[in-house]
Parts: sequence; C-alpha cells; structure tokens
Amino acid sequence: MRILAVLVLLLWPVVGLAQDWEDQQLFEGSAASQTLRVLSSTDTSFFAPIIQRFLREQPGWAIEYFVHSTAEIDRRFRENPDGYDLVISSAMDLQLKLANDGYARQINDISHPDWAQWRQSLFAFTTEPAAIVINRAAFAGHEMPQTRQDLIRALRARPEQFRGRLGTYDVRESALGYLFATQDARASETFWRLMEVMGGLDIRLYCCSGEMIDDLYSGKISVAYNVLGSYALARRDTHDALEIILPSDFPTTMMRTAFVPSGASHPQMGAEFIRYLIALQSAGTPQDFPLPPLNLEQGSIAQSTIALEPALMTYLDRLKRRTFLKEWQSAIIQDR
Repeated sequence: MRILAVLVLLLWPVVGLAQDWEDQQLFEGSAASQTLRVLSSTDTSFFAPIIQRFLREQPGWAIEYFVHSTAEIDRRFRENPDGYDLVISSAMDLQLKLANDGYARQINDISHPDWAQWRQSLFAFTTEPAAIVINRAAFAGHEMPQTRQDLIRALRARPEQFRGRLGTYDVRESALGYLFATQDARASETFWRLMEVMGGLDIRLYCCSGEMIDDLYSGKISVAYNVLGSYALARRDTHDALEIILPSDFPTTMMRTAFVPSGASHPQMGAEFIRYLIALQSAGTPQDFPLPPLNLEQGSIAQSTIALEPALMTYLDRLKRRTFLKEWQSAIIQDR
C-alpha cells in the first residue's frame, strides 16, 4: 500500500498536466518545423480556413489550436501564461483585464483604430452581434418579435407553447454570456423583465452558442436569447428553420479580440497572425473568412458595440459580480 501511495504521488504531476479541451487540432504547413500555440474560444470550424490560408503563406509553421469556453480560457491562461503564443476570445472584459494586468505584449507596429485596440496590446478583429434566434415553426401563423418587449408579449400570450423550450447562456459559467447580460442590464430594465418571464417558463441554460443552435435545429427549444449572430448565420446557410433577429430596441455587439502573451515562445509569429487577421478584415470578408469583419470604414465605434475601455471591467469586481448573479439567479432560477 505504501508503494502504491508513492507511485500515485510520483504520477500526480503528470496526471495534473492532462488537459481536457472542447477541441484540439494541429494544422501543419508544408515544411513545418515550428509550432504556434493558439488558445481560443472560437469553434475550430470557423478558424480552420483562416489557419490553412495563413499556413500557405507560412509553410515553415504549424498551428496547434486549442478551444475552450471563454471562462475556462481566462482560468487556464492565468494558470499557465507562458504556454501559449496567442489568445483569442469573445469575452472582451476578461481579455481587457488580462491585458490590463500585464499579460499582453505591446505590438507597436500594428496600425489599428484606437476604438479597436487597447494600448497596442489587445486587438479587435471582428464585430459580432448578440441575436435572438428562433425556430420558425414555433411562430408559424404568428408575428416574429423584433424587440425584447415583443418577445415578452409573445411568451406571455402562449406560455405553454414555450415552457421548457427557451434557451440562453448560463452566465455563472459562460463569460461571454455574463458580458452580454451585464451590458443588456445596463442598457434597459426590459432585460430583467424578459429574464423573469423566461425563468418562469423553465428556461434551459447553456454553456455556448453552438449547443443552443443545435437544440434549435432539432426543435428541442424554440427560442435562444443572446446567441452569437455569426454562429447562427453560419448554420442558417444550410438550413431554413431559423430566424435571426437583431433586437431593434437596443442591439448588443461585441468585438472578438486577440493578444500575444508577454511570455509567448514565438511572439513575432503571434504578432504576425494578428496582422494577418486585421489585413483580412481590411480587405473585406473573403469567402474563407466566416466571421463578420470590423467596419473599419466607419471611422469610429458603432453605438451598439461594447467599447474597449476600463468601464468594461466594472462587472468583474467581485462584489458587483456577486450582486448581479444573485439578481440573475432570482429571475432565472426562481423556484427550481
């Protein structure tokens, strides 16, 4: 027994190094001899064509692409900040906090508008709206909601039609969901009324947009709230069942951001990948770039877009987060 205990102790560091990822793939150039490690919240299916095109221009490199949820990315990166060469996430607030805490390397030769970068260390490269996505069959013969208030009226009018068939992020686990929820709450009290109505109809809670969209396709749910519009649009191309609605009362739009860690093993190539992403955006959205670009031609940030500024970190304060989650759970969980 003592020998077994010693073996367990000896093996524990090795076991502890094992990582369970949502996805992990290696892409190799034609003459790859070095590897860039990318930690990302974006599904591999979206980034695969981007990476493959990049490696055609950089054949001496491979890219190991790790995918996890936005909250897990922040946690895992802080545990091992020297383990990655590039960090990409849709959770703008957590990314800004990492950069503000000194984890991001300054890259002074990247030309980017002030509103789309933070201190030359965090760079936005997409603009993506939060959407209400609806299975059209649930609204056959009924008017499609265009605002949150419209959705509230529709749910109150046919509660049994929607009971157990609504979905949104579990903001306790999803950092992007938490970002969208806090921004919605800042914009209007309508958000809290909608959460109370949806909570009273036994809403289902999800980690990510992809799972919500899967359940919309299958008919398991009829309405998904605050889904990433880009994910829904990509899936809609092969299916006619979904309606994507950008609420006209107050849209919420995030920017996907990237940074090169201060302790990156290959900072120059990490920076080159960011330049490449920005260059693709400047050229418009080519067919092999399935994410919506920044609108660099507008010259300034759109009113609906969450700004990269210190106020973004307000709800990361522990007390404010605890208070917000308590109110959210009261609205969503109710008697469950």
